[in-house]
Amino acid sequence: MNKFVHEASRSEIEQANARSRIALRDGTGVPRIGQGTWNIGEDASRRKEEVEALKLGVELGMNLIDTAEMYGEGRSETVVGEAVKGLRDKVFLVSKVYPHNAGLGRIERSCEDSLKRLGTDHLDLYLLHWRGRVPLEETVEGMERLVQQGKIARWGVSNFDTDDMEELLRLARGTHCATNQVLYHLGSRGIEFDLLPWQRKRQMPIMAYSPLAQAGALRKGLVQNEAVKAVAETHGATPLQVILAWCIREGGVIAIPKASSREHVLQNAAAALIDLSEEELRQLDRAFPEPERKMPLDII
Repeated sequence: MNKFVHEASRSEIEQANARSRIALRDGTGVPRIGQGTWNIGEDASRRKEEVEALKLGVELGMNLIDTAEMYGEGRSETVVGEAVKGLRDKVFLVSKVYPHNAGLGRIERSCEDSLKRLGTDHLDLYLLHWRGRVPLEETVEGMERLVQQGKIARWGVSNFDTDDMEELLRLARGTHCATNQVLYHLGSRGIEFDLLPWQRKRQMPIMAYSPLAQAGALRKGLVQNEAVKAVAETHGATPLQVILAWCIREGGVIAIPKASSREHVLQNAAAALIDLSEEELRQLDRAFPEPERKMPLDII
């Protein structure tokens, strides 16, 4: 366990995450650091460890858990369901629907199947996983019906670029969209040019998936970068903790790193304690500059 986690008490970490909240458009507060579950549930031998990790994350204030029907074709949702059993009223539960299931003929069934796997009667947030062939109007209609039925509290989208969001919000009830979940980390800053400010202007948070760049695998040299390591050393933290703290440095971003072990959960949760200075942010900017032009939306 690194020095930063070792020297911070569990209560300090929990309090930091309790303070580090962000408001959705309807005023609901969620943690800036939640928990992602991509690839969780793939190995049955790790199920107990994954369940315990998610439970620990909730205890530490990372009570937003994100999953999807795509993840392991439902296996991730089943693990999450086991983890939130007895804790459901403390958890902000998010799942996602496949694009081909997002039409009026299938979205209700997909939602019901997710609810069954998760062992709950409603989702706090339901997302369209990415844009497919189903017209947006039809998906919005399906989402609104699910809200009316009490099966979901709110809905949003994922992997939408600025032009997609503009099209969505031109629809009569498109303005009900709560969030847009996209790839965002220190080594992938393209959304800062247009999408992130566009959403901030509309008080619509970004939900950042893979905020640790899959432990640095998505950007060569990210974790090994000298500026990142220098900032980490200053705080007695790991480079990944610095990268996570950077992701939530300003308002409008909810980060959902995956952690399938208790130690990784602790490290992610402790990142809420890191307050990056202006000079440290400038160092990281020099190493990984903000975009100067429109970039294609990064998707994995």
